[in-house]
Amino acid sequence: MLKTISWRKLRFRFDWTLTVAMLGVVSLGLLNLWSAVRERQFQLFAQQITWLAAGALIFLLVASFDYRRIARLGYVFYGIGVALLVPVLLIGRVTGGARRWFDLGPMHGQPSELMKVMMIVAVAKYINDTPALEGRTFRHLLLPVALAGLPMLLIAAQPDLGTALIIALIFVTIMLTARLKLRTLGAIVAMGLLAAAPVWEYALRDYQRNRILAFINPALDPATAWQPRQAMNAVGSGRFIGKGFLHGTQIRLRSLPALWTDFPFAVWAEEWGFLGCLAVLLAYSFLILWTLKIAREARDRFGITVCVGCAAMLFWQVTVNIGMVTGVLPVVGVTLPLISYGGSSVVAVMMALGLVMNVSVRRFAY
Repeated sequence: MLKTISWRKLRFRFDWTLTVAMLGVVSLGLLNLWSAVRERQFQLFAQQITWLAAGALIFLLVASFDYRRIARLGYVFYGIGVALLVPVLLIGRVTGGARRWFDLGPMHGQPSELMKVMMIVAVAKYINDTPALEGRTFRHLLLPVALAGLPMLLIAAQPDLGTALIIALIFVTIMLTARLKLRTLGAIVAMGLLAAAPVWEYALRDYQRNRILAFINPALDPATAWQPRQAMNAVGSGRFIGKGFLHGTQIRLRSLPALWTDFPFAVWAEEWGFLGCLAVLLAYSFLILWTLKIAREARDRFGITVCVGCAAMLFWQVTVNIGMVTGVLPVVGVTLPLISYGGSSVVAVMMALGLVMNVSVRRFAY
């Protein structure tokens, strides 16, 4: 049975800096969501509150278990995540041509979001169990590549290119900290470049290729380019100080699609301007840098790797989502952590931060 830390000791060792940083981002997200949905889909705000409450409970539960025991069950948790990805391809709810969700009554669950955390735990277990102090070669990469590759294939088949891409980026970030030999790293980069052509030809759906082509040249497909163009218009219209809370015209005119899921940053930028965007980026930066500080102070490779993986998860989701909104990257459907509406995304991020808290409260315990 998993060993837990007493609530009294947990409170004494609690990393309040991490908690306040997390709650700061959550508060910005709720403020932004209220503006986005109050006039037409108020029930989404109430649902988000429910998901945040569930996420907070999961955060505390994950923080209370000794992460060394969690490490021992790393492959079990990974297997559960993969087991959820298989049936969603068969009986999952279809929305917008993609089969990514389980129906949970009035709400929906997306197992691919949880898989990001399960993959981090499994890869961290492998790195902890195989030190490879002289540098990792291809032999050391076979299992971790399989651990990341299997869920990527299952998620891409849904299709969900964005989440598959985030898992790939998290994995690459983790492996860059895992003592790779330079020739091994060079070979991986070369293999990635060689795989680009077959992935483009056989793995991507037509609409996914159209999004990338429209990003490169919007004139090729104005219909596909319309969504990111509206987002960029909203960002640009905010200028330096924004139009003011609840005064975003793109929201009122309903010209900005998916504004509470994929494009909440456009809502924020229009109403709060450059200064507001800077505040959001600073809040995320502090949360990510504090997570990396905890990684540096962790007492074992599992703790270090988990924290690096969770920091990478936050960093890449923020980077890709804001890149989509500002026209720097093509639209791939990646949520903005703790700001986008979505229960599975909220629970996954809270679970990841619970693991970080777990490492933090135990870094001086043994």
